[in-house]
Amino acid sequence: MTEAARAPKPGEIPIIDLGPLRDGSDPARVAAEIGAACRGTGFFYVVNHGVPALIRDAMLGAGRAFFKLPADEKAKTSITRSRHNRGYVPFESEALDPDRPGDAKEAFNMGRELAPDDPDLLAGKPFHGPNQWPVAPADFRPALLNYFDAMLDLGQDLHRAFARDLGLDEAFFADKIDKPLATLRLLHYPPHPGAFDGRQYGAAPHTDYGNVTILWQDDVGGLEVRARSGEWIAATPVADSFVCNIGDCLMRWSNDVYVSTPHRVVNRSGRERWSVAYFLDPNADAPVVCLPGEPARYPDTTGAAYLKERLDATYSFRRT
Repeated sequence: MTEAARAPKPGEIPIIDLGPLRDGSDPARVAAEIGAACRGTGFFYVVNHGVPALIRDAMLGAGRAFFKLPADEKAKTSITRSRHNRGYVPFESEALDPDRPGDAKEAFNMGRELAPDDPDLLAGKPFHGPNQWPVAPADFRPALLNYFDAMLDLGQDLHRAFARDLGLDEAFFADKIDKPLATLRLLHYPPHPGAFDGRQYGAAPHTDYGNVTILWQDDVGGLEVRARSGEWIAATPVADSFVCNIGDCLMRWSNDVYVSTPHRVVNRSGRERWSVAYFLDPNADAPVVCLPGEPARYPDTTGAAYLKERLDATYSFRRT
């Protein structure tokens, strides 16, 4: 039996108002608050984030309608048909911990929408393929594209804060995330059958791969974060917020100044759980080089090379 997560202590997963960053009234204070969170648990909530509720609600409605389709309809956009990490992921087909059963969730992934004549798409570069769009629901594609763009805007705001906090020019990351290998992922978790026995998770303990993850979650709960003490903390849903966490790529880029923290999903509620994650990875050719100061703890890499390494370890079909 895996222990239930405890409630967070004050400031352990802080709630940060992005207003003074977005309007320019006090970006230094917001950057310092975000930096403290990134050095601590690696998790924080953001409010006053500027993402319109109408864009979020349209995306959620379209996503729920898609997941209610018959399995054979969803399978027409199977992620196994894409070399670019795009499409439908069936229940239990993803194992974030390869030593455990597949995760009890289904998902749909989309990436940056590329024009048919995009040079990178035509060249067959990794992660530069077409999105797989279902025929129904009719509003699925526009709803997800609008939400993807809103998340990129929010992610760019966060990167301005990261740069300030790390002592860099505020625009340091701008040309490294303007064509990002970002993934928008809709997630559906069924109610867990019976008492959780520690074997099959909704999402097994893991760290995220990219720079930052921006998560919308419903009011069911289930996201749990490992504190520095080793205890598990419940990332309790906060109204009109997003939960943000540092990924492995930004931890590497910051030379371990920032912390990529293990987290998991355990749906103990007896209800369906819905969430939407935006994984912001840098541009394919962005040089991920440890920031100067302390001796570099990691060799140089690029956004695409690092993402490929991590995805190949997660999906068995990518290794065949």
